[in-house]
Amino acid sequence: MPRETDPSAGGPRDATDTPRDRPGPPRTAPPAPSAAHPAPAGPAPLPATAPERDGPPDPSEPLALRGPAERAPAAPRGYRAVFALREFRAVFAAHLLSLLGVVVSELALTVLVYDLTASPLLSALTFALGMLPYLVGGTLLAGIADRYPARRVLVTCDLICAGCVAVMVLPGTPVAGLLVLRCLVAAVSPVFTGTRMAALTDILGEGDLFVLGRSLLRIVSQSALLAGFGAGGLLLAVVSPRGAITITVATFLSSAAVLRLGTRDRPARTGDGPGRTLLKESLSGARQVLGHRRIRGLMLLFWMPPMFAVAPEALAAPYADEIGAGSAALGLLMCAMPVGCIAAELYAGAGLSPRARSLVVLPLAAAGLLPLLLYGLRPGVALAAVALVLAGAGSAYVIGLDRWFVEAVPVELRGRAMTLLTAGLMTLQGVGMALAGLAAEFFPVHRVVAGSGVLGTLCLLLLVAEVRRTAPAHRIRTEVRDGDDRHVTSR
Repeated sequence: MPRETDPSAGGPRDATDTPRDRPGPPRTAPPAPSAAHPAPAGPAPLPATAPERDGPPDPSEPLALRGPAERAPAAPRGYRAVFALREFRAVFAAHLLSLLGVVVSELALTVLVYDLTASPLLSALTFALGMLPYLVGGTLLAGIADRYPARRVLVTCDLICAGCVAVMVLPGTPVAGLLVLRCLVAAVSPVFTGTRMAALTDILGEGDLFVLGRSLLRIVSQSALLAGFGAGGLLLAVVSPRGAITITVATFLSSAAVLRLGTRDRPARTGDGPGRTLLKESLSGARQVLGHRRIRGLMLLFWMPPMFAVAPEALAAPYADEIGAGSAALGLLMCAMPVGCIAAELYAGAGLSPRARSLVVLPLAAAGLLPLLLYGLRPGVALAAVALVLAGAGSAYVIGLDRWFVEAVPVELRGRAMTLLTAGLMTLQGVGMALAGLAAEFFPVHRVVAGSGVLGTLCLLLLVAEVRRTAPAHRIRTEVRDGDDRHVTSR
């Protein structure tokens, strides 16, 4: 697949790709009218106009380099420019449907397993299995994202999930079968997410539209943490767990239909190489991604802050008990960090320029966990909630990091890199929760949370220094010279 985005997909072009910058024969001024060379009769020639552009303009492109139509004040900007693309609207709608299916099925399946076994351990294991298989699927199946056309992969993943959930509904399915099906859905999830992330670069390009599109999908995912489980709880009050799971079959099938009818069929990034099995291709991609110093540093910058930031959420119930707070306080502590994430992401996407988002990546990543140090004072519910909101707001660094990552990864590795990114993100959050729970067995909860803030900040300072060392020199020169946030590559 060519490096440039498909014009009909509405992808932005480099702001420097203008006719006056292209090589060509030197231009000479026309001779002035004189007696020997009188001016030609007829109307004066029209002034040259900028060539027509394919797709919407990149919001980060300087206005001076756009044509008259592109300078019109009615042109959509920011998040509206992303929603102006029909293909993205289809991806966004499918994301809502599949996310609804995942959230409701997780909650309903946990309740169903508890109803069948009366075992808190098996019920908790059902929920935990939503994270553990991410590493397996994201590592061993990552090659699917580049080996096959994106639309085919996305539709197939939704159909597999719908089939697994449909079998869960059958009354004769044993508990062991339910857990296996849960693992299968979780193993498919990183392939789906990584393929969709890579497909967004085909639909939106690699510039600001891609960054804003990824931001919108993250905002929806964070909002699901606030509303999804509440809606699932209300649904379970009306229908049985199997009835709720049945509804999720329809959401997965609807997502598959929207993706099949609403997105273009683009070719795969890589073909079936001779003698290269899917497993070899997946592991080879992981080695290439993790073996590249710049890409490895950026990937760790995605992974490390959430690994430490999950400590207060994982220990919210023990902390509420430690300070003598009630169940209402527990709900507030669980919601505070997602609220900070959503608010900060919306502000960064709508209120900051692309250059400003790039400039705040490393400072926010380095300082994002510092609010957790307030837990060392054993604060009450109000101050703890403030600390969590601020810690959540620190995650806004990823909106600038997204563009760095997509610029660093070669096109032929993009699907595998983004699948591995998703798998590592979920796996390390699970590891962070487990380590926080283990530490809380030996130390007071407030010290564990504060300690995660201290240890995480120290690790991130080292990581930020590494990412800064691997930054391309031409990126630094461009950002210092002007604020146009021109498109550059890191290779």
